[in-house]
Amino acid sequence: MLSEQILKLKREKDVVILAHNYQLPAIQDVADFVGDSLSLARQLAKTPHKTILFCGVHFMAETAAIICPDKKVLIPDLAAGCSLSDSITVDQLRNWKKEHPNAIAVGYVNTTAEIKSELDYCCTSSNAVNVVKSIPENREVLFLPDMFLGSYVAKVTGRKNMYIWAGECHVHAGIRSEDIHKKLDSLANSELLVHPECSCTSQIMYEVAVGDYKNRQVQILSTEGMMNYAKQSSAKQFVVATETGILYRMQQQNPGKTFAPASDSAVCQYMKMITPEKVYASLRDDKYEVRVSKNIADKARTAIERMLAIG
Repeated sequence: MLSEQILKLKREKDVVILAHNYQLPAIQDVADFVGDSLSLARQLAKTPHKTILFCGVHFMAETAAIICPDKKVLIPDLAAGCSLSDSITVDQLRNWKKEHPNAIAVGYVNTTAEIKSELDYCCTSSNAVNVVKSIPENREVLFLPDMFLGSYVAKVTGRKNMYIWAGECHVHAGIRSEDIHKKLDSLANSELLVHPECSCTSQIMYEVAVGDYKNRQVQILSTEGMMNYAKQSSAKQFVVATETGILYRMQQQNPGKTFAPASDSAVCQYMKMITPEKVYASLRDDKYEVRVSKNIADKARTAIERMLAIG
């Protein structure tokens, strides 16, 4: 069985397998750790293994290579990219910074290593609000590249001097408020969990404020926040507005509860490029190694370390 061969090879070769919450169930089953970008980055910082096999998208493997310069970092498919990461180039960021010379640049972890090398802070959806709150109120903030997460952070913090890049994740941008209402109407007594990258997040915040959800519990959370909330909530049914891959782990950890996707089409083709066959080949042949030049990595490490230091 392929999963058994993968587990045998990773032990023999001293490899730790990390998988993002959006990975295929078969990938999550062979991983040593499954989580969101922040929890996996924290795991990277303390892993004793000499090789890291990252089952996620390319920027995640780059981040691993920056955090662990003395380790080998592998990704099973180099083509596993990210539409959000692709929505800003380093030249665009440099020009934007020139327009706001005294601003603090805060970038979502969903960015290339080159972009990270130009940032003051990295953040994830788990700690974006706390990162922005940590910046003196008199300093302008450039937030990139996700406009929906940026809009959410600006609303929660009340920050008026925050400029937001017009980028988006194609999966989360496609989850619409009307999809959510239809799903909720079909599942009485369900709670709603929404990722702040969703295009409908601001609308949902407004709808909650004016009572459109009729006292139904609505939580705007990172994927790991969703996992934690689902475990402690007394509710038995949840509608989940994020990439559908997280539903597998949610169901595993909460067998007595039901989880439904807000949109059945919220599937990231890049995350799903990682297959068990590719994981096995990566382990067997040490492919594909992801490297970041020392110059870029040294600059990017400061922003990443600041992200890890902020809860």
